[in-house]
Amino acid sequence: MVHRDYDYWVLDLDGTLIDVEPDYVHEVVGRVGDRLGHGFTDEQAERVWHSLGGDPNAALESWGLDPQRFWEIFHEEEDPEARADATFLYDDAARFAEVDRPLALVTHCQEYLTDPVLDGLDIRDWFDTVVCCTDETGWKPDPTPVELALARIDARTEGEGILAGDGPHDVGAAWNAGLDAVHVERHGHHRRGMCVLGDHRVSSFDELWSGDTAAD
Repeated sequence: MVHRDYDYWVLDLDGTLIDVEPDYVHEVVGRVGDRLGHGFTDEQAERVWHSLGGDPNAALESWGLDPQRFWEIFHEEEDPEARADATFLYDDAARFAEVDRPLALVTHCQEYLTDPVLDGLDIRDWFDTVVCCTDETGWKPDPTPVELALARIDARTEGEGILAGDGPHDVGAAWNAGLDAVHVERHGHHRRGMCVLGDHRVSSFDELWSGDTAAD
């Protein structure tokens, strides 16, 4: 079983363990669009939210929008409690409640949003530490936030580690930090517009428990 081959784990949050209902995505991005004077289709909203087709900033620029301004307004429009209410835990993610090894969370989701989600889903106690990326810590694929998490759980002393996430930036962060990488594909390669490589590729974490993974 692959999950037993590693001595410590780092996990991404959004799109990996949890996700939000599509209506919430459409509503929030729609409000941002209203303030920018740009009408987003549901498909465009989901592309930006889930990074489908690659870098969402590149998509925003192709639509004539300033990514920095988009994200500033986006964060103003997000309400932590509404976000938590619209968030669900993937069924297979519950597997990590069984992991008896050091477990860290490293997420691009900001602390003011992460905290209500972890508490609302009652999964905070799964993790030995939580790192919310900032300009100071760096953003994945920069390994710095991953290394910060590993230092907090004293995971560099011995053994092998692995990082699991849903995006190429997660795989990059894993490899840059010297960890193996799991890419979990929640949307399918055709919808994402690319095939993300990793040491293990799965569509469900159940495959890590059965050992039925694709490897690169």
